[in-house]
Formats: sequence, structure tokens, C-alpha cells
Amino acid sequence: MAKKNKSSIFTLGIVVLLMATAGVAVAAETDADLGEVTFTKDIAPILQRSCQQCHKPDSVAPMSLITYEQVRPFARAIAKRTHMGPVAGVMPPWYIEKDVGIQEYQYDPSLSEDELAKIEQWVANRAPKGDPADMPPPLDLSGSSDWRIGEPDLINVLQEVTMKADAPDWWGEIEPVPTGLTEDRYVAAVEIREVNDVLDAEGKPSGRTTVGGRFIVHHMIWSTAVLEGAGGAAAAEQALTSFLGTSWPVHEVGRNADVFDPEGARLLEAGSTIITNSVHLHSNGQDTTARLEIGWKFHPKGYKPKYSEAVRVLGNAVDIDIRPNVANQELHSYLILAQNTKITTFEPHLHAPGARMCLEAIWGIHVETLSCAGYDHNWVRGYEYSHNYEPLLPKGTILHIIGYMDNTDKNRNIPDPRNWQGSGNRSVANMFIDLGHGVGLSDEQFQEEMNKRREFLKLTKNDHVIGCPLCNVLPMEELMKEATTATGAGGQ
Repeated sequence: MAKKNKSSIFTLGIVVLLMATAGVAVAAETDADLGEVTFTKDIAPILQRSCQQCHKPDSVAPMSLITYEQVRPFARAIAKRTHMGPVAGVMPPWYIEKDVGIQEYQYDPSLSEDELAKIEQWVANRAPKGDPADMPPPLDLSGSSDWRIGEPDLINVLQEVTMKADAPDWWGEIEPVPTGLTEDRYVAAVEIREVNDVLDAEGKPSGRTTVGGRFIVHHMIWSTAVLEGAGGAAAAEQALTSFLGTSWPVHEVGRNADVFDPEGARLLEAGSTIITNSVHLHSNGQDTTARLEIGWKFHPKGYKPKYSEAVRVLGNAVDIDIRPNVANQELHSYLILAQNTKITTFEPHLHAPGARMCLEAIWGIHVETLSCAGYDHNWVRGYEYSHNYEPLLPKGTILHIIGYMDNTDKNRNIPDPRNWQGSGNRSVANMFIDLGHGVGLSDEQFQEEMNKRREFLKLTKNDHVIGCPLCNVLPMEELMKEATTATGAGGQ
């Protein structure tokens, strides 16, 4: 037995040595492939593309990441946060999972494997600065750069609200605000930002560590309508109960801008007023006065939309049952599409226990995952599919969302995981909704969109397209044409 043990130990030692040697060789190859990684040549461009829109002076982030001197003290923290994967806490805050579903999204700030490897090697080599001549020109981070949609064509400022440091959650409506628009315009994009006084006398953040520690507006459900008479609260209530005007995407804490389908813009009517039917405020730990600003980006005058909005009510906010001290609890909700639909965005909406959501499409026996995304209640994200990659789903398709809830002490958003949780409006209660949007298509428009998709992707009959179950089902006229061509060729 003694000899057998020594032999085993010797063999194990050889294996470990070989593995270690192989690891060194792989690491050496990786280092050689990347070359010397420096801040000016390699890291600064990454920060400019994916970080500096937030990590700049007087913004939502707790520190600026513009100069080497600003970045160097946080080098290890940057390596850690960027390598977390699509879960709460990752930076930049983008949670789409890269191993399932559609991978083409607009405005995607997430880092590639190559960029992650550069950051890792840079930190391992003690974060060298590099040649100043390699530094890219600085971004313009002032003025219109505060708006992700660019300089808005119209900005509306809503009523100021104040939340005390220890106040309970508040729900209600704020005063209607006229848009001041004198002619109908179709909206290409809309963005909402919260402006508040959570900066100290020197213009620096006051002890906050997350976006949730900066903002007090949890969400706002809102619309625009032309009000009767002199307007006011009574007229706004009448517009809401009568479903008049245009509804707009829900504003949520940390949320990005909404860019609508280029052929499916929404109408902002002349003389319309901004009205709210649910504003939710929550304390951020200090007395705060804030207002919301709405930035509108219009299509050129004369534009007319080709498609109309497809209403998608998919979720459950009624009978949620979240058990204490249990991770990976699943919630499910289904919706049958009443019309052909092009889904343009996927937007998980959960509350504090939320950790992940997936969107599936079921067509006959065909079940396919369209998107999966992690979730952080401090950074609500809407994911805009890239053009020519949006799901194209025939009427009758069943949409299925699966929510994954983490009610344990590993979820930093949970106040006390010992508590059972049900449905509710508070941040510590639960909702489970896909707030994404899209456009409805007639049968002719649906066929036209699939034809464009086949041509753009150069599809053959053997290809498969995620999110387009009928893309490779040719229309009858094309089948007849192929059959005629094949018959003619055979006759020769």
C-alpha cells in the first residue's frame, strides 16, 4: 500500500507539473498575442466606448474614469466588476447573456472577450500608463452628451418632488405639463433623466455607491393627450380613463433611452399635455428634491409611420409567491400574439428579488429562447434588437417569460431574506413583466419583412434564424417559381 501511495503521489505531481507548464505556455501565448497592454493604447478606448458616459464629473457614477490618474486607483476594481458576467453588479450595466438567444443589439456597451483579456493583462502587469502619444482624443462629455439620444428637439421639465431621507414609498400623480408643441410630430426616440440635488457643495456625490442611492423616482407610467377645456388634473384624469392620446415607455430608475422602430414611430400631438397615472418615489437615504426631464427626438417633418404599435401585455403582478431563503425561484407568464409582430425591444421588469429573465417564443412544437438577461433593480435596462435581427413572429405565437428570483442574503437588494414576498408596488415587493415594445404587421407586411430578412442574411433553406420561425418558409409564388425553374432545367 505504501508503494502504491507513493507512486500515486509521484504520478499526480507529474500531472500537476505538466498542467502548470501548459498553463504558463498558454498564458505566454496570450500575452504575446496581446502585446504590451497600456492605458493610453488599449484601456482608454474601452473606457471611452463603454464607461465614460456615466463615469464623468457630476454624473450617476461615484468616480470619473477619464484620465490615467483617475483610473489607476480603481484598476483592480475595474477588472473585478467587468469580469462578473451578466449579473447584478457587472460594469458596464448590461446583462444580456451571450451564450443563448439573439446576440445583435443596438447601443450595446458590453465588453468583448478581447477587451476583457486586455483589462486582465493590464492589471496583472501593474497597470502601466504607456505612451501619451497613444492616447485617443478625449470625448466631448458636456452639453448634449448628457443625452444618449443626442441633443433633443424638445425638452419638457416636470414638477419638482421632494422625498425625505426616511420617508416611506409614495405613489401618486404629479401635475400635468403642456408640451408646448404647435404641430404634430412623430417621435424617433425619447429619453427621461432625473435631475436632483444629491451632490454636495463641491458638486461631488454624497456617499452613494449605486444609482439607486442617487435617484428617488422608482418609476413613472405616463402618456400624452390633448386635454379638453383648460386642462388641469380633472381633464387629465378624463384622458386617462378614456385611454386618449399616446402611451409612452415606462420610466424606471437607471433606465436607458427608447428608440422606436424607424417605420413605427409614435405620435406626439400638437397641443398635447404630459400626464401621469402612476409615479413611485422611494427614499435614497437623504433628503432629496428632484425633477424629471423628458427629451424628444423627432423624425423629419412629413414622415409617416408604416407600422402601428403592437401592445404586449406580458407578465404577472397579482399572485406572486416568493419563499424565504431560496434562490432560483421561477415565475412564468404567457401571451398569445393576436397579430403578426416584430419585437423591437426586450425589457425585464422585476423588483428587488429579481435576478434574471428569459423570453421564449413557442410556435407549434418549435420552442426557442429569444433573449436571457440578468437583472439589477438599481439599473433597469431595455434591450433594443439591431435592425434585421428583431424577432419576427406570426400571429398565434405564444410568448413565454421566465423570471428567476433570488430571495437570499446573496442578493444585495434584499432587506431581509427571511421574509416571504408577494406581489406589490414597493421595491421590496414583486412585479414580473416584460415591458418591451414592438410593431404590428399585416400579413403582407409580415411577408415583406421576412423577404427582407432572407435577403439581408442571405439565407438558404438549410439556415436557421433565431426568432423567425417562418423565415425559411417561402411564399407560394416563390415556390412555384423554383418549381418552374427546376422543371425547365430538367427538360433540357
